Amino acid sequence: MPVDVRGVHALPRRSQSAVRRGSVEEETRISKSRARPFRMYRLDSSDYRAVFDDRRPLFGRTLSMWVRCTTDAGRRAGVVVSKKNFRRAVDRNRTKRLMREAFRLNRRNLAENADIILSARRDMAGKKLEDVNRDFVNLCRRAGIWRG
Repeated sequence: MPVDVRGVHALPRRSQSAVRRGSVEEETRISKSRARPFRMYRLDSSDYRAVFDDRRPLFGRTLSMWVRCTTDAGRRAGVVVSKKNFRRAVDRNRTKRLMREAFRLNRRNLAENADIILSARRDMAGKKLEDVNRDFVNLCRRAGIWRG
C-alpha cells in the first residue's frame, strides 16, 4: 500500500465510475448535479446599469440594496463588494458568499418581477449568515418585494 511523506497510509482514490449504482455516494453526486447554481439567477452585466439607474438604494446594517421591478425581471441578483471596504480577497469572497446565500435562502419569498443588486457595507465584516439574512429580509420588506 502506498505511504505518504508523514507515514500515514494513503488510500487509493475511487474514480467516478467506481461508485455503485443506488449507493449514497451516487445519490449525493446526482443531487449536487441537479442543484441550480447561483449563475442561473445572476444579473448580466448589461442589467446592472438598468438596476442602478432605476431606483434609489435602501440601506441596512450590513447591506445596501437596489431593486428594479419590471415585467422582464426574474428574481435575479447581482453582488457588489468594493475593494475599499474589504481589502483582502478572502474577506471580499466571504462577503459575496454570504450575500449569495442569503438571496438563495429567500429567493422563493421574493416578488417574481424583481431584479436586485446587493452591495456589502463595511459593517458586514465578521458577521454571520443569520445577521446578513435578517438584514436581507428587512430590506426586502422595506422595498415591497417580500411575499413570504
